[in-house]
Amino acid sequence: QVQLVESGGGLVQSGGSLRLSCTFSGRIFDIYHMGWHRQAPGKQRELVGSIDLSGITNYADSVKGRFTISRDNAKNTVDLQMNSLKPEDTAVYYCNVVQYGGRQSWGQGTQVTVSS
Repeated sequence: QVQLVESGGGLVQSGGSLRLSCTFSGRIFDIYHMGWHRQAPGKQRELVGSIDLSGITNYADSVKGRFTISRDNAKNTVDLQMNSLKPEDTAVYYCNVVQYGGRQSWGQGTQVTVSS
C-alpha cells in the first residue's frame, strides 16, 4: 500500500500560480506511473497530467502550456506547477500513483479555487 499526502492548494486570482506537491510513502519501490487528477463539482474526475519512470509526461489539452508535472525520486514527491490559472481550473486535485500489477493509490485531495 502507498500513502499519499497532497499540499499546496488554496485560493488564487485568475492568472495566478499555485504549486501542488504530493509526498508518497510505503510500498513505493514498484511505482511506475504518477499523476494529478481533478474533479470539479458535478463533473467526472479527469486526468490533468502524468509522468512515468522515463520522465515522459502527458497533459490534458486544457492545461498544456500552463501546467508542468515533475517528480523528485530522492524526496518521493510529484509536483504540479500551475500557471496562468483560470476559473475553470477550480476543482479538488488528487495525486495518484500506479504500481506494477495495476494497483492504484490516491491522495485525499486538495482544493484549488481560482477567482475571476
